[in-house]
Amino acid sequence: MDKQLGFVGLGKMGGPMAARLLDAGYALTVCDVRQDLVDALVAQGARAAASPRAVADAADTVLLSLPDPGVVREVALGKAGVIGGARVRTVIDLSTTGAMVAREIAAALAARDIAAVDAPVSGGVGGASKGTLAVMAACPKARFAELEPVLKVFGRVFFIGEHPGMGQTMKLANNLLSATAMAATAEAVAFGVKAGLDPATMIEVINAGSGRNTASTDKFPRAVLPRTFDFGFTNGMMYKDARLCLEEAGAAGVPMPVGEVVRDQWQKVVESLGAERDFSTVALLAEQAAGVTIGKS
Repeated sequence: MDKQLGFVGLGKMGGPMAARLLDAGYALTVCDVRQDLVDALVAQGARAAASPRAVADAADTVLLSLPDPGVVREVALGKAGVIGGARVRTVIDLSTTGAMVAREIAAALAARDIAAVDAPVSGGVGGASKGTLAVMAACPKARFAELEPVLKVFGRVFFIGEHPGMGQTMKLANNLLSATAMAATAEAVAFGVKAGLDPATMIEVINAGSGRNTASTDKFPRAVLPRTFDFGFTNGMMYKDARLCLEEAGAAGVPMPVGEVVRDQWQKVVESLGAERDFSTVALLAEQAAGVTIGKS
């Protein structure tokens, strides 16, 4: 395929992914609302564009990595959006929007003969930098085969299905489990510490036993026990993903009583600690409730 790509959204996830495309030899035209992020990619060899539409004037394939469904909708379909680009033929959305928004955007793009690829990613900022993300792609099989080399730059690529929104459903299911693991592990470790157990030893035992999960293997050792709280994903983003999952499950007629509790817990984290703080700070809420400190004092 054409080695000229466009990329809109150069934040914590998009910036490292765009840099990996440059390293892989792709020519890249980029855009972001933050000029410093654009400048950083230009310094690595990218071209700057003034708007998403200008990116779509320069590239056949445009990738999006954006924070929420409203921003994705505006970037894709707005007045200065990708949909108005003269050259673009394919839009790959790496964001988490939910299936309903993915289908809406795909239909609008299709009316302009632009193909939409629903391809959310999971694996955090570390995965974006290292190229170890899980990429959940939904699009016609032939287009998947064409685009797979690009997506493999980001990590392991999974073909989820042919219809827009299928990638989003997979991503929301995954992130609900991630949100659950983080909140539950925080409460379990706070309980142990309250009873006099050492939190580092607890994590070792959990990881050797049946309680092992993504929070105990990665987030707690890296961000909670050392109390850096800097894993790279915000409370607001986690709450958004849990909320989207519950909304779409409700629309599909699938009850999620456990998911409702998890969503409400992340809403409480956002209200208590702030949407922009790292999602590993969920441990602080468990600490406050138990009257303990997890990790270094």
